[in-house]
Parts: sequence; C-alpha cells; structure tokens
Amino acid sequence: MAEERPGTWFGFGFCAFGQALGSGCGLKAVPSPEPLRAGVDPCHVSASWSYTACVTRSGCLELSGSASGAADGCRDAWASERLLVVLRARPGHRPELQAWAPQSALRGEPLWAQSLAPEAEADGEAGALPLLPGASAYVSPQPPFRRPLAPELRARQLQLGAEHALLLCAAGQVFSWGGGRHGQLGHGTLEAELQPRRLEALHGLLMVEVAAGGWHSACLSEAGDIYIWGWNESGQLALPIRSLAEKAVPQEGREDDVDGKGGASSEDGAPAAFIAVQPFPALLDLPLGSEAVKASCGSRHTAVVTRAGELYTWGWGKYGQLGHGDSTSLDQPRRVKYFIDNQLHVKAVTCGPWNTYVYAVEKGES
Repeated sequence: MAEERPGTWFGFGFCAFGQALGSGCGLKAVPSPEPLRAGVDPCHVSASWSYTACVTRSGCLELSGSASGAADGCRDAWASERLLVVLRARPGHRPELQAWAPQSALRGEPLWAQSLAPEAEADGEAGALPLLPGASAYVSPQPPFRRPLAPELRARQLQLGAEHALLLCAAGQVFSWGGGRHGQLGHGTLEAELQPRRLEALHGLLMVEVAAGGWHSACLSEAGDIYIWGWNESGQLALPIRSLAEKAVPQEGREDDVDGKGGASSEDGAPAAFIAVQPFPALLDLPLGSEAVKASCGSRHTAVVTRAGELYTWGWGKYGQLGHGDSTSLDQPRRVKYFIDNQLHVKAVTCGPWNTYVYAVEKGES
C-alpha cells in the first residue's frame, strides 16, 4: 500500500462572513467543496453561524468571518455564537482552558480561564471540546461556563445542539438532556430532561460516536449503523417530508436515489408517510450498504463519512451546505460526487450550522 499523502480541508455552504474558504469567500453560498484558503493548514475546524475557528498543525488558532484574531500554543478550539473556548499549552506554562467572547479578537483577558491539573491533561479518555480534559465536566455557552458531570458518567464524547446535549460514555451508551420539544432527546416524548438520561432504545448496542444538530441527533454503532432522531423539518433525518415530495421531479437513473424518482417510498412502492418529528432513534440504511464511521450535524443538515471514504449529506441545502453544487434540500442521503470525481478519500467531517468542512486525502495506489 502506498504511503498516504497529507490531506486537505475543504469547505462549502454559508459564507456571507468569509469563513476561511477559497475563491467563494465573498459569496453567500458556496455549493461545491473548495479547499480552505492558502496559508491555512488546520488539524481541527470548528464553525459557529458567523465565524470559523481553525487550529493549525503548528499550534496556531485563526479566526475568520465576523470574528477575527489569532493565538499561538493552541491544541483545540470550540466555537459557538456566544463563546469561543480554547485549549492552550504555551512553553513554560501549564495547559489552560480559556473562554473568550468571539468579538474580543483574543486580546485582553478571557471571560474565564482554568489551569489544567496534570492528571486531567494526561487523561486519554477525554474527547474533544466542549468536553473538558479529565472527562468530569464540560463547557457551556452561558455562565457558569464550567458544568460538572455526574461522577458515574465516564464521558468519551459530548455534543451540544441548540437546546440539547448528547453524551457518549466510556461503555458506549448514549445519554441526552435539555430541551425535547422536537424529539431531539430520543426518549419517545417531547418533554425536557434536566439531567442526563440514558437512551433505553439503544440499550445493549455499542455506540462509538454521537452528533447533535440544531434540533436533531445521530449516533453511530460499532458495526457502522446510523441511528437518527429529532426534528425532520428539512429532511435532516433522511425521512420523507411533504415539502420535497410536492415539488419532486422524476429523475430516473440518478445514481444515489433510493427509488429512482427523487423521493422515498415504502417497500411495496407506495409513498412513505411524511414525518415531522421522530422522537426515538430510527435505524438509517445508507445506499449501497455503506457503513458509517464519522457523523456530524448542522442546524438542519446531516453529513456522514463511510468506511470506504465517501461522504453522504442530506437535509437543508439552501446555502449549498450539502456540497452537491446546488441549493436543493434532500430527505435521503446522497453521495458528494466531488470527492469521488477527484479521487479523494474522506477522513473527517464537521458541520457548522449552515456549512460543512471536510478533511480528505488523495487515494493511494494498492
């Protein structure tokens, strides 16, 4: 197997504020993937609605969009509209978590800072921000910025939606809490939960990743299965919605249609029931029997990376955040052909509210 070449980050979708994209920076919509602008070599990208934070391989943090600024010694960053959280480790200093107002340009004093204890820094079980190193707490966009987790919750990953939180524990179980009016908690009701509650519908299944959208949720199993639930207003659950069915035009032979007509159907060929809210996890089958290894959710769209290195997207597409070269919304998964046509193997995906960032490498020769 040939040695894998260094990869490239690509972005597409909402770009009115100039989020770290290429030639499309001045546009409101970039409907096809474009490499991030020259000079940016990020190892991590986190996007809020109006700005993007890129952590480079050399440890620099760069902000672009409605917020601008730069800092060195950065290991990770988490961007939300109200708060920018940075994990910094500068020479001669203990690693420190810092919370900034995005418009501060990282100048002056942070809103909140906390030095990391050596044992927390060395904890290999903690995932990326907003889960704090040590896996015993997480960062909230509103004061108090540090929120503790129950001692019995050994967290591996945490994702925050617009009104809810998803947590993956070390045992592979999923917990959720927060607002539930769109079914985004997955407990079969529309009620809120004040404390983390395990998803009983997934009990006994080993999960390896969770993703929280604005008002929908997803998780991936060890076997590569996708479970998804919550609000389906724009088809972000890959379940049929009325608005798309009413304007569907037959597109026979389209490669990634499930039924060859641009819309979902039941096993007997009859139109499937329209679904606005799915309050408990539903198993989603990708086309061609693909297995999922990475997932991310935007405000109302979803993106999944398969084991074969392909990217599927669906949901709201008004700003080109699905990457299919147009502004069409979809209520079923479709492969992003750009990466196939350019012989690129997708490794990672992260969705901002209205945009998508993808890391891909050139396919090596066997």
